[in-house]
Amino acid sequence: MFIFFVLYAPQPLLSLFANEFNVLPAIAGSLMTVTMLPLAVAPLVYGLVLAKRNPLLILRVAMVVLGFSCILFIYAPSFELLLLVRFLQGLTLPAALTAMTSYIGMSYTADSLQKNMTLYIGSSIIGGYFGRVLAALFSDLWHWQSFYYVIAFALISLALSINHLRFIKPPISETLSPFDYIKQLKEGAVLKVYGAVFCMFFCFAALLNYLPFILQHTFKITNTRDIGLVYSGYLIGALASIAAPWLLKKAPTPWHLLTAIFIFYNISILLLMSHQLIVFLIAFTLFCGAMFVIHSTAAPLVNKISKAPPSVTNGGYVSFYYSGGALGSLLPGVVYQHHGQTAFMFTLLCVCLCGFMLIIWAYLDGKNTTRG
Repeated sequence: MFIFFVLYAPQPLLSLFANEFNVLPAIAGSLMTVTMLPLAVAPLVYGLVLAKRNPLLILRVAMVVLGFSCILFIYAPSFELLLLVRFLQGLTLPAALTAMTSYIGMSYTADSLQKNMTLYIGSSIIGGYFGRVLAALFSDLWHWQSFYYVIAFALISLALSINHLRFIKPPISETLSPFDYIKQLKEGAVLKVYGAVFCMFFCFAALLNYLPFILQHTFKITNTRDIGLVYSGYLIGALASIAAPWLLKKAPTPWHLLTAIFIFYNISILLLMSHQLIVFLIAFTLFCGAMFVIHSTAAPLVNKISKAPPSVTNGGYVSFYYSGGALGSLLPGVVYQHHGQTAFMFTLLCVCLCGFMLIIWAYLDGKNTTRG
C-alpha cells in the first residue's frame, strides 16, 4: 500500500508544484510521466534478475531506496531535481512490485495463490486511492512535505520488519539463460492474457486521466471536491477484487469469468457515452469494478499457466499492464481533444473489444489441447 503511495501521491499536488516551481501545468504533469515510463519496461528485466535471487531481499532493498527517495523529494531545490528523483523512483518501483508478485507466485499454489494475489491487488487499489486523497489532505492541513515524511518512515520501518531469510527458494531443475526464460513466455495463452491486460489497463488509464475534463466540459462540474467524489467509484474496485475468488468458484473456469467480465467492461464503456450524469456515474462505478475483477483473475491465471519462473511471468505481466497505461494516458487524449467524449469512448470500446477477443481466442485454443 505504501509503495503505491509513492507512485500516486504527486498527482493531486501537480498544480501546487506548478506554482511552487513556476512551471507550466503540462510540465508539472511530467512528474507522473517520468515515473510511469520505467514501469512499462523495467519489470521484465527485473523479472529475469529475480529468477535467481531472493525476492524478499530485493523487496527490502527497494523499499529502503524508495523511503530515502521520498526524503530527497522533499529537499529537492529545483523542479529538474524533482524529475530526477521521480525517475529514480520509477526505476525502483517495478523492482518492488515484481518482487512482491514473484514471492506470492513462488510461495503459494491453487486457491492460496488466488487469495493472496487478490489481497495484493486489493492493497494496490487502496494505495492508489488513499495515496491521492491523503496527499491532498496533508497538503491542506499542514504542508505537502509532511505526507512524504510519513511515507518514508513507514517504508523504511516495514522494510526492516521483513525477514528475507525465511524465504526458501523452490528447487530449479536446470539453469537457463535469460533468453531461455523469455522463450518460456511465448506460450500462446500467456501472451494472449498479457495482451488482454494491456487492453484493459489502456482503457482504465485513459478514462481516469481524462475524467476531470469530461466532468468539466460535459457535465459542468468544476469544483475539485465534487470531482474527487466521482473518483470514489474507484474504491468499488477494491470490493469487487475481493469478490473475485468467490466469482471464480461459481464460474466453470477462469476463462469463463474473464469472458463474462470483459463483456461487462464493454457494456460499461457504452454507458459512459451517456450525457446524463446519473447514468455516467453508475457506469463509471461498474467500469472500475469490472477492471479490478479482470486484474484479480488474470494475475493468478498467468502464474498457473506459465512455464516460466514466477518472477519472469510477473515481470512480463507488470510490463504489459503499465505499457497499456502509458499509451492509454496519451493516445486517446488526442481523440478527445479533436472529436469529444463519444469518439473518445468509442476508441476505448474498440480497444476493449480487442482484449475480449484475445481471451476468447486463448480459451478456444486451450480447449483443443490436452492441458485444456
